[in-house]
Amino acid sequence: MPYRRTPAVQARLDAQRASVVEAALGLLAEQGYAGCTMAAVAARAGIATGSVYRHFPSKAELAVELFRTVVGREVAAVSEAAGHPGHGSAAERVVAVIETFAQRALKSPRLAYALLAEPVDPAVDAERLVFRRAFRDVFAARVAEGVRTGELPPQDPALTASALVGAGAEALVGPLAEGAVGPDTVPALVTFTLRALGVPDADHA
Repeated sequence: MPYRRTPAVQARLDAQRASVVEAALGLLAEQGYAGCTMAAVAARAGIATGSVYRHFPSKAELAVELFRTVVGREVAAVSEAAGHPGHGSAAERVVAVIETFAQRALKSPRLAYALLAEPVDPAVDAERLVFRRAFRDVFAARVAEGVRTGELPPQDPALTASALVGAGAEALVGPLAEGAVGPDTVPALVTFTLRALGVPDADHA
């Protein structure tokens, strides 16, 4: 008869897995993927290295889990910002997405760089495409709404959204890597976004 874990055993394993992920997230925010060795994660979590491998057979699998966790939180944050009742127009909702993402990136620059560009396992690179699509969809929904209501000029929402995601990421990668993000970075991104949307008089919006 195959062994079946009791609910108590499964609960302990689930709790240990969660502690491994949180420990790794802390290291990721401090040192990037390079610092997330299995031994370092185990030490941070206060468990044996072999216990980390029980949950994640390789560093690549752990890295993918971290990426998905961070992306899920970021997408939730920008979606919540876009849906805030204080943002009345479609353009304001799109701006809320870019502002929220950029401001969160500036608060955790090492984590943001890991999310956007740090060289890592091909499995994480594949997840980066998923991440970009998730953000594109958040943008595209707001752009499509603006086009439908006449707030924004006719355009391909998916194309505009993809361009905004790419431009926003590229604009942040260099400054994040160099630690040289200035106070004008976010306002400049907002102006660029409004221009890309076709908002009249975007420089003064």
